[in-house]
Amino acid sequence: MGFSAYRDKLIEVAIYMASATHDTHRLTALIRADQLATVRRSVKISIPINIALSLIIMTVTVYYGHAEAGVLWFAAALGINMVRVALCQAPFPGATAKGAFAGMAKLSVDRHLFIASLAALVSGSVWALIPALCEGYTSAQFGFYLVVICGITAGAVVHGNAYAIIPICFIVPPLMSMAGCLFYAGGFDRIGLALATLLYLGALIRSALESEVMFRDGSGRKNEATSLAGSLKQAHARTTEVAEEMRHRAVHDALTGLLNRSGFAAEVDRRVSQDSTPLCLMILDLDGFKSVNDVFGHRAGDDVLVEVARRLKDTPSDGFTIARLGGDEFAVLFDPDKVAMPVPDIANRIITAIGEPFDGFDAGRVGVSIGIHQTRERVSFSEMMVCADTALYAAKSGGRNRFHRFDETLSNRLGMKRDIERDLPRALSEHQLHMWYQPIFSDGGRRFSHFEALLRWEHDKHGWVSPVDIVENAAVLGLSEPLLKYILREACAMTARLKASGLDRSWVAVNISPREMSRLPVETMVFEALKQANVAPSTIEIEITEETAMDMRAVEGKLAVLAEGGIRLVIDDFGVGYSSLSSLRHLRVDRLKIDNSFVIGLTDSTSAQVMVQAIVNLGHSLGMEVVAEGVENAETQALLQRFGCRNMQGYHLGRPMTGDAALEWAMKKPADTLPAGQVA
Repeated sequence: MGFSAYRDKLIEVAIYMASATHDTHRLTALIRADQLATVRRSVKISIPINIALSLIIMTVTVYYGHAEAGVLWFAAALGINMVRVALCQAPFPGATAKGAFAGMAKLSVDRHLFIASLAALVSGSVWALIPALCEGYTSAQFGFYLVVICGITAGAVVHGNAYAIIPICFIVPPLMSMAGCLFYAGGFDRIGLALATLLYLGALIRSALESEVMFRDGSGRKNEATSLAGSLKQAHARTTEVAEEMRHRAVHDALTGLLNRSGFAAEVDRRVSQDSTPLCLMILDLDGFKSVNDVFGHRAGDDVLVEVARRLKDTPSDGFTIARLGGDEFAVLFDPDKVAMPVPDIANRIITAIGEPFDGFDAGRVGVSIGIHQTRERVSFSEMMVCADTALYAAKSGGRNRFHRFDETLSNRLGMKRDIERDLPRALSEHQLHMWYQPIFSDGGRRFSHFEALLRWEHDKHGWVSPVDIVENAAVLGLSEPLLKYILREACAMTARLKASGLDRSWVAVNISPREMSRLPVETMVFEALKQANVAPSTIEIEITEETAMDMRAVEGKLAVLAEGGIRLVIDDFGVGYSSLSSLRHLRVDRLKIDNSFVIGLTDSTSAQVMVQAIVNLGHSLGMEVVAEGVENAETQALLQRFGCRNMQGYHLGRPMTGDAALEWAMKKPADTLPAGQVA
């Protein structure tokens, strides 16, 4: 054992010994207190007997002609007995007391026992004067006095079992006085009585000592049991307190003091199970909170959350249950029938309260969007949350500081989303998803250039499902990678068919979402699909959105690998995002696709025309081709031709088609023919 371990062991032993010593001293003090309390009770019991015997002795003494001595002795015995009774009435050590005995409360238990012992000694000394009343135990009545002395001393030992010194102090003087007088009187019988008295005294002293030992042992056990019971009670109280604190922490948010998600869920389920009263659930999501954390730090963000919680507590009336679900999301639950204010007014009131400026921030920095779900049916917490979250998403899509109620439209949308989530895995595994192809034209819309691959799925219940919904639900279900592999495999197969049909100058464009581009090994998946189909990289074009282009850190390396491998890169939906010229230069983009929101209705919108012309000029100045999507009529086509936009896509030129139909269509159309309005 090293010195450090040895020292730690010594410290542990010392702590244990100190604790044990403290417990021993405490137990000794408790036993001493029990002894004092018992002595006082026994004195109160024995004093009346003492006084009665004293009165009998005085009567006998007076009767046999020693009146003066008997009365004086009785007075002395009565006086000391009164003192002993008074001592028993004195306040216990440590107690609050006033009056003549107030000072006694300041004395220790041992000091009280010492005084009681002195009083017993004085009382025993008075009884030691009995020989003066019976001529040194030589009168005719000495037998009476012997009996009384033996009886009172035996009684003293019996009643004084708690503290042996007190009965010993009382019995020694009278018995020693009696033995001495008997020895002095002489005679065989009196000497025998004297010896018997001494033997009797020894027996009483031993009995008193053994009785005290037994009393102390019993008192110790009692106090240990009492202490253990007290410790158990304290431990139980502490355990209950800790359990209550843990229960509170388990269902409350540590930062704001509001219910947390778990506590709120339990409260919702409780209210749903108790009655069928209507419930209104509001889900609140703070607008602009991320910028507070990013700009001012998380401590400032915590201050905002605490202040939002305070404002929520002050805004609604009684009967509202408020919770922080996590992050910057809060919830409010109430019975709309018990609130005088309409639900929309409550939502607007909350929006106004949260919109008030926060200390240290400019006005409007923080706002709130609210999703509302109101029902009279018994639904679970999770179902209410899903509905309110759907409404919240709709509110946030409309801008800041708005609320939206879960209505029939959102209900239908949610039902469709659930059906898609349920059926998409089976649709993907059973090849129910298909790729359609829409032609893209060059030379002002006169010459077929290539196809854009579009994902299609005809759901049994909801009909055609948009590609955006398919991709989003695949991400939720963890199917993004198998879905993208399927798309790339089909697109590469289509390019192989084009090549086999003599259309080796055409290629296929594939859309990849920002989530797929940032989270999946897209570059590896693309080249693997090309290798499996045995087609060149130039036969595939990757379309990404401006949102993807903005996330340079996540996608720059992947796009660089694709570009270096011969894959064309296109920025899709250009004009609706925030891509910079620097991003376009670094990403080695080949094409820009003007978002159809600028192209549809182009002939009627001067601002759209200015925007389209600017994008065309920007693309040409950067050496990039520009594609306009959403060409729905000949007028739009002609206007784009006048702007210098050579590449076009839209229903006026060609609609999406199945793979077989697209291949047949491409083989029939001469390269210099305008295939306007072709439909699969």
